[in-house]
Amino acid sequence: MHTVWKGAISFGLVHVPVKMFSATEDKDISMRYIHKDCGSPLAYIRKCPVHDVEVEWEDIAKGYEYEKGRFVLFEKDELESIGSAGNKEIKILDFVDLNEIDPIYFQKTYYLSPDSAGANAYNLLLEAMRQSGKIGIAQISIRSKSSMAAIRVIDNCISMETIFYPDEIRPISQVPNLPQAIQVNDKELTMAKMLIEQLSTPFEPGKYKDQYREDLMNLIQAKVAGEEIKVAPQQQQTNVIDLMSALQASLAAAPPAGKGAASAEAAPEEKKKRKTKAKAKDIG
Repeated sequence: MHTVWKGAISFGLVHVPVKMFSATEDKDISMRYIHKDCGSPLAYIRKCPVHDVEVEWEDIAKGYEYEKGRFVLFEKDELESIGSAGNKEIKILDFVDLNEIDPIYFQKTYYLSPDSAGANAYNLLLEAMRQSGKIGIAQISIRSKSSMAAIRVIDNCISMETIFYPDEIRPISQVPNLPQAIQVNDKELTMAKMLIEQLSTPFEPGKYKDQYREDLMNLIQAKVAGEEIKVAPQQQQTNVIDLMSALQASLAAAPPAGKGAASAEAAPEEKKKRKTKAKAKDIG
């Protein structure tokens, strides 16, 4: 793994030297823009439209457009001097319960490993968080961007999830066409809950795969091998208007339900059938 950051976790007066590694990797298949006439990949240049010249990196500054066409400029050291941008510290501010954080706040996960001579403090923080069941809420700056973070334990590793600030989360009130008062048909609701229970299963991430990436890689390999590719168009799905029919068809197509609420929902009907059979047997 490549180290992406070095610094220290601090809680109280305790400092834990750590190295940071990305916990996830992008598996998207990247493609380049190619000139169709000659097959060459296109080059990107940093060009000034006023002087019509290519601009070298040493002649480039960062600018904020405060009104149309007007900028204030910043040098790299100016940006690093403000706030905690140049700070190499993950400062834990509070300890909270993980279930208090809505998943909407989470951004990206990193692993933290102990840096040289930091193993004892690292182990202490890891075990203290594990036994208390708490996670740390911290502030950190990565690449001149300040961020909030959740510090927690995964197995024997301290990990860090960067999280959004509250004002970076758009309010639900901005979402159009949300219902003001939710009204549903009782029978449809019962069947929908049965369908959910019938499809319920323990979360096993290993059984999910990126089908698009797999199909694209197969297509690439076929093209490299010189095969003629014809992709059959997918049949368009029609919008389902009859909810009850769609629920009934879904339940019929879903795998058998395990032990769960679905069985509980179906229980009264099954119990009634068993009673009817038993009564008929007694009469017979």
